[in-house]
Order: sequence, then C-alpha cells, then structure tokens
Amino acid sequence: MQRRTLLGGVAGAAALTFAGARPASAALPVASAAPNAALNNLFNTYGNSGVGWTGADSTYSTSIPGGKRLWIYSDTFLGPVNPGGGRPLDTPFLRNSFIVQNGNSLTTVYGGTASAPDTLLKPSNPDNWCWLGAGICIGGVLNQIVVEFAKTGPEQWDFAWVGTHLARIPTANLTQPISFTPLPSSTEVTWAAWLQIIGNYIYIYGVEDKGVSKYLHVARAADRNLRGQWEYWTGGGWSTTESDSVRIMDGVSNEHSVTPWRGKYLLITQDTTELFSAKIVGYVGNNPTGPFTDKTLLYTTPETGVLGTYGNGNVYTYNPHAHPELSTNNKVVVSYNVNSLNGDDLYEDVTIYRGRFITVNFS
Repeated sequence: MQRRTLLGGVAGAAALTFAGARPASAALPVASAAPNAALNNLFNTYGNSGVGWTGADSTYSTSIPGGKRLWIYSDTFLGPVNPGGGRPLDTPFLRNSFIVQNGNSLTTVYGGTASAPDTLLKPSNPDNWCWLGAGICIGGVLNQIVVEFAKTGPEQWDFAWVGTHLARIPTANLTQPISFTPLPSSTEVTWAAWLQIIGNYIYIYGVEDKGVSKYLHVARAADRNLRGQWEYWTGGGWSTTESDSVRIMDGVSNEHSVTPWRGKYLLITQDTTELFSAKIVGYVGNNPTGPFTDKTLLYTTPETGVLGTYGNGNVYTYNPHAHPELSTNNKVVVSYNVNSLNGDDLYEDVTIYRGRFITVNFS
C-alpha cells in the first residue's frame, strides 16, 4: 500500500523531460479504448464477496498449465467485506499474493493458514518485505521477479529498495518456491517492470527511479534463463557489465509493458511526464530496445482526482501494462491500478484499491 504512493503513485506522478525528447505525433492507430466489462465484473464480484482477495495492486499475469491464468499481486487486502462495502480495520494485509483463474473461478493463494494468513514470498531478513514485479511461466515453473525493501527510519515513508531476486516456483504448488536467487542489483536500476520472451532470450525491462524522473533500461538473458549471464543494452550493443546499461527514455512508470506488436514493439506506460497523470500512453519501436517514439494517448483513467468517478482528490491511478495472453495485434488488454493518498479511503471503500481492465482497439 505504501509503495504505490511513493513508487507507484509517483510513478503516476511527475517526471522531467529527458533530453532525448520523443515525437508527440499520434501514430498508433487507436480506434477506441473502453473498460473490459468481463474482467472488471469478474474481479469486482470476487473482491466484493470477501472470501479471499478483496483488492491489491501490480496486476501482472501469465498463463500456467491446465489452461489456467496466474494473477500476480503485491500489497494485498483479504476479506471479509463489511455490509456497507468497507473493510474492517483489522482486515488481513499481505505484502504479496497470487490469484489462480480457472475459467470464471478465482482462488487466492497466500502464505500461512486460512485462520492466520501471511505474505506469500518473504526475504531472508525478517525486517524487510517483498513486492512482486513481473513474472512469467516457463515449463511449469513461475519465474517471479521479487523486489526487496527495507525501513530506513521511523516514519511511514522511510523505506528504500535494497535488492532484486528471482523466485522460481512450481505452478503445481505455488506456496513452495524451488529457489530464491539474487539478481543484478549493483546499480540504481530495479529490473522488475516487465519480462518478455523474444526468440531465445528473455528481455528484462527495468526502471531507474529518480523520483521525479524515471528512466527505462533494458537487459536480456540468453536461453530464457534468468539465472544465467545478463547482457545490458549500451545504446549500440550489449555488455555484460550492469553499469554499462544506458537510459533509453524517460517518462515511464515503475510498471509498464513492452510486447511484440505488428512486427514492432508496443510500449504501454503511465505518462509520468505529468504530475499524477491520468493518461495511459503508448509508444512504438522497431526493436525491443527502442527507440520508442510516436507517443499516443490510449486512455484517460476516469477515477483520478476530484473530478473523477470517486469525487475524491486523493484518488490516483498508476502502473498500467498489457496482458499479452489476452491480447492480439488488434485488441490489447491493459490493466492499471487505483489507490488513494489517504489510507482511510481504502478501508471505507474496497473498490478503490483494485485494478481496472480496459481493451484498446487498434484499427
């Protein structure tokens, strides 16, 4: 919950314009964009029931064996839900969780027990906690990026990123990781925003978060093996030295997506060149390393701000990305997160802290 105000919320907040300014022409052929009623109804019905997950953020997804889909979440509220649509003050709050979707059936996966639920993935230091980045299933094993944070002082916002890890988890038993391996963390880039298989490689998209400025970086791992040697895009080639990674562009959110699209690559992100922006934008590149150009407005989130659907100036949206397993070249399903700067709002209305889904149609 805290991260989304600082890292995610500010990921929906300000950024300075990077020197390598991008064209503002709307070259992406957007025909329409609208809420995805089927997905929104599915998760709202489940969340309002109070039987498991009632809200969270991140909202990554990946297909898993058996025709199922895994939804990957960070800060998570569990049930129950009050009759008026709020949360009890003692409602369980976890740092991460999963939902397994089997058709129209959703099941929450968490640690601990039903009577004493606990966070699913934890770091070795019990004083720290983990939020989940992108995850991808390969051969029945979930390759899950895990981002570790630690407190730096007594105040609410006194915390900092301390490292990134890879959790490998069998999809047949999502509560029992096979391994927990450190990932490159020697620079200020958090390699957690997106994972994309392209040929024999997994491309890893990271963000250098400077608060008001957020820069995109790209790495890749051969043989689709995140535990192997990584290479970092230098602007003209690849290096095995992490510090050689270059800033590709600014204006991205801490979570975004880069997916193959019509022979090119589609970048979807919050427009962090604006303060607490309600704009979800797209860019297109000829290569998975960019450059990404032709910035195009895809959707304006209706929940944001005092004029939004909640009529609440504290409500903001952030961290949109695509769901490739649900998308085609003509229709791309995108999720984004909703939160409030006032934590009390999340207990008064369970629907605020819950992802939304839209479908962007391209002509």
